[in-house]
Amino acid sequence: MVLECAGPGMARTRKGGQNVPTTSQDPAGPLSADEERLWRSLQRLLVALPRALDEDLLRATGLSLTHYLVLMHLSEADGTCMRMTDLATATALSASRITRVVENLRGAGLVAKRRHCTDARGTVAVLTEAGRERLRSTYPAHLASARRRVMDRLDPALVHRLVEELQSVADPLRATCEPSRSTTTPTT
Repeated sequence: MVLECAGPGMARTRKGGQNVPTTSQDPAGPLSADEERLWRSLQRLLVALPRALDEDLLRATGLSLTHYLVLMHLSEADGTCMRMTDLATATALSASRITRVVENLRGAGLVAKRRHCTDARGTVAVLTEAGRERLRSTYPAHLASARRRVMDRLDPALVHRLVEELQSVADPLRATCEPSRSTTTPTT
């Protein structure tokens, strides 16, 4: 049996002229062939899916996926408002990028900005009624894109199991990606 490199992060053993994937519980060990395929598929999905959803949404509604996600997060927040830093974290945008996005949305009348009531240095983004209506009118196009690009391609019998598996990966990461809930109160 000879250990060969079969690509980045993956090794195979040769048995009788055939490549057989190795399996290792060693965290630094190579990925099995199925693990490698899954990992590379996830990497492609993380890059390609947001682009495809963005193109679909822009074409159908004129609203970018980034703008949609900001409106969505604000609509789901207590009081339909969030500190800018928390909104940046929730949308995985930099502070400067969230500022530009919120300014664009503010210029369209979809979001308002206010000073934080207890922290004069903080700014809060607030969803306006026009923003809520724009989100509501855009939702069907976003849902259709998500169904066509993802849900319709999955075996319905596997969806529940897939949710559990992906949540087991996503949930431990949530602490670094979710805003704090105690700092979203705007001034009145």
